[in-house]
Amino acid sequence: MNIQKIQIRYKKRNSLLYKTGVEYGDWCLNHVENCAHGCKYPCYAMMMAKRFGRIKTYEDWLHPILVENALEILDKEIPKYKNDIKFVHLCFMTDPFMCGYPEIEEMTLGIIEKLNKNDIKTTVLTKGIYPTELTNSNKFNNQNEYGITLVSLNENFRKEFEPNTAKYDKRLGALKFLHDAGLKTWISMEPFPTPILDKNQNLSALLNAVKFVDKIIFGKLNYNVQNSSFEGGTAFYNKCAEEVIKFCKKNNIEYHIKFGTQRTDNIRTKILFNEKLIKKDVNRANTRVETLTLF
Repeated sequence: MNIQKIQIRYKKRNSLLYKTGVEYGDWCLNHVENCAHGCKYPCYAMMMAKRFGRIKTYEDWLHPILVENALEILDKEIPKYKNDIKFVHLCFMTDPFMCGYPEIEEMTLGIIEKLNKNDIKTTVLTKGIYPTELTNSNKFNNQNEYGITLVSLNENFRKEFEPNTAKYDKRLGALKFLHDAGLKTWISMEPFPTPILDKNQNLSALLNAVKFVDKIIFGKLNYNVQNSSFEGGTAFYNKCAEEVIKFCKKNNIEYHIKFGTQRTDNIRTKILFNEKLIKKDVNRANTRVETLTLF
């Protein structure tokens, strides 16, 4: 981290699991409130926290609050929702492996282990460092899918827009370790900036750096006035999306382009991480549909 670690706080809650409206999601949980990573795109999760009155300032957002009774809540909620859950995502509103907070890492590992012991698959996304413990097959399901957010290889961009996150090469190296151990890995290449924000942007180099992953999600950067002022932004994102699709097809990588990034959305690729629906569709068609994202 580039700032002094802020003391973690704790709270108790009554609920944890919820059905998400994210286009490629299913069920989700956020066992941490706020995020010390302090991303400045701006961060959509921070904007929502402000909108609903959970925080007032950016400095408030940097103070993580861990739900200390998360495991106890899951003991009550898993039997209630298990039959409806295809997979659980960690997390859309915070980071489950927040840099510099071993308390959060410990709780995240406990949550994944508990879900897996109940035969619930998890998908995970972080801008931190994955612990090697995730390769322990006695604790964790090998059907879990581990992803990192990676929108650039330019450290100057990271320092400006993702100031307290893990360095790009470190988070990428940790993901490659999980891949080499036989686990499923993916990349969230979102929010992807225009050259007006990332002057050393190189999408081809970025794609080649993540060539080993199973899946890629690509999406444009919204809510940034400067980025939106980039001339020809619509054409730029459409071209980038086409490059991602071409790369993924060539390298047998599954993909999803976030809605609104391309001129025409491919709604079929939103079936992410959902093996049950995919297997049913594949059996019915008796063929592999190239544009179907097998997450």
